[in-house]
Amino acid sequence: MSRWRLRSLIILIYVVIGLYVAWVYDYITPALLKDVAEALIAVFLWFLILLGVDLHIGG
Repeated sequence: MSRWRLRSLIILIYVVIGLYVAWVYDYITPALLKDVAEALIAVFLWFLILLGVDLHIGG
């Protein structure tokens, strides 16, 4: 395995473990994930917002 691939794998494992720890200690919550999803949808579908479409997830 090349050094680049090994380094990428280590970084990926580090990030996945960090996400798990953040989830377990409630730094990442379902409400936060919902807000991030809404923000990403708004960024990629901004033209729909200009047309008056409500992109909020849920109620």
